[in-house]
Amino acid sequence: MRVLLTSWGSRGDVEPLAALAVALRQLGAEARVCAPPDDEFAALVDRAGVPLVPLGPAVRSVATRPKPTAQDAFRLAPELVAARFEVLGEAARDCDALLATGLMPAGARDVAEHLGIRYVLACFHLLGLPSRHSRPGVRPGAPSAPGETDNLVLWEQDAQRVNGLYGEALNSHRAAIGLPPVDNVRDHVLTDRPWLAADAVLCPSRGRTELDVVQTGAWILPDDRPLPEGVEAFLGAGAPPVYVGFGSMAAQSPVDTARVAIEAVRAQGRRVLLAGGWAGLAPVDDAEDCFVVGEVNQQALFPRVAAVVHHGGAGTTTTAARAGAPQVIVPRIADQPYWAARVAELGIGSAHDGPTPTTESLSAALATALAPETRSRARTVAGEVRADGAVVAAKLLLEAPPR
Repeated sequence: MRVLLTSWGSRGDVEPLAALAVALRQLGAEARVCAPPDDEFAALVDRAGVPLVPLGPAVRSVATRPKPTAQDAFRLAPELVAARFEVLGEAARDCDALLATGLMPAGARDVAEHLGIRYVLACFHLLGLPSRHSRPGVRPGAPSAPGETDNLVLWEQDAQRVNGLYGEALNSHRAAIGLPPVDNVRDHVLTDRPWLAADAVLCPSRGRTELDVVQTGAWILPDDRPLPEGVEAFLGAGAPPVYVGFGSMAAQSPVDTARVAIEAVRAQGRRVLLAGGWAGLAPVDDAEDCFVVGEVNQQALFPRVAAVVHHGGAGTTTTAARAGAPQVIVPRIADQPYWAARVAELGIGSAHDGPTPTTESLSAALATALAPETRSRARTVAGEVRADGAVVAAKLLLEAPPR
C-alpha cells in the first residue's frame, strides 16, 4: 500500500507526518511526504528515511515577512490550491490513500476524489472544529467563551471567510478536471470525521466538537540523536537551566525578546539555554550563564532542564509534557492560546497573559512553573501522555475505511 502525506505549515505541521511515515513503513506500507521545500523540513523528512515532494513556497519565507497583511493571505491561498492540484495530482497517482493536514489543505480532497482514492483530514488541535459549547484557542484571561448561538454564528462566519480565500480557486481547478463545485470549502476539507493527532490528556476531544473525531494520539517522531558537546558541557556545568525557544515564530524585535527572556530567567536565579529559532534569538551579553543552541533533540534535552519557555506549538507542548518539564507558554496565534490554557489547567506550567512579556511578567510566570508542586504535577502527567499515536494512525490508514 502507498500513502501520500501532505502538509503546508511550520515544523509542527511537518514533523508529525514524518513520524507517521516511519510508522507506516514499519507496518510494511510505502509513504511519501509532500511538504514545503524549506531546508530544515527536507532534512527532517530525510532523517525519517522517506522521500520529500516539494509543495508550494518555503514557509520560512512567508512566516518571517514583517507585518503580514490580509492581501498576503489572499495571494497565498490560491497559490497553495494550484500547487496542490498540480503537485499532489502527480504524487498521488500510484497511491491508495491521501492524508492532508496543515494550513487549510483545500485541493487535497479534490485530488483524492479525482483519483478515486481514500482521503483523510488530520488536525493537531481542536481549533477550527465546530462546537456549541466552547471556542478553543481563547487567550488565557480573556472573557468567557460565547454562548451556543454565538458559537454557531462565528462558525458560519468562519465558513464565509474560508470560502472567500479558497472558493474561487478551488472550484476553478475542480471544473478543470470535471468535478462539480463545492459550496462550503471548509466543511468539504474537514469532512465529518477528521482525525485528531493530539494526546487525549493534553487535548481531550470528547464533547468538544460536533464532528465525529477520531483521536489517534500525537504523532511523535523518535529522536535518538545525541546532544551536541557544547550543550552537554553547559548542562553539566551547573544546575538545570531554563530552556527558552519560540520555534517557527518570528520576532519583530529579536534583541528585545531575548533580553526579556534572559532577564526573567536570571531573576529566578537560573541559567538560560536559548534556542535561536526563526526569531533569531541571541545572547545580550557575554555572561557564562547563557548558552545558545540551534537544532537539537528536544526529547533528550527537555528532561534535563528546569522548565521550558516556548510559544505553545502542539509539538513543543507535547514534547515538554512527555519529558515532565514544567512549561511557560507565551502564546501568539492559532492554537497556541489553547495549549497555554491547557497547560495551566493541568497544573504542569503557566500561561503568560498576552504575546508580549515584560521581564516582570515572564519572571512571575516562571516562578509558578519552577515551583516544586508544578514539577511534581508535570512528572505525574508525563506518565499519562502516550507515545503510540503514529502507530495507531498508521494501522487505521491500512484498514479499510468505515462505510
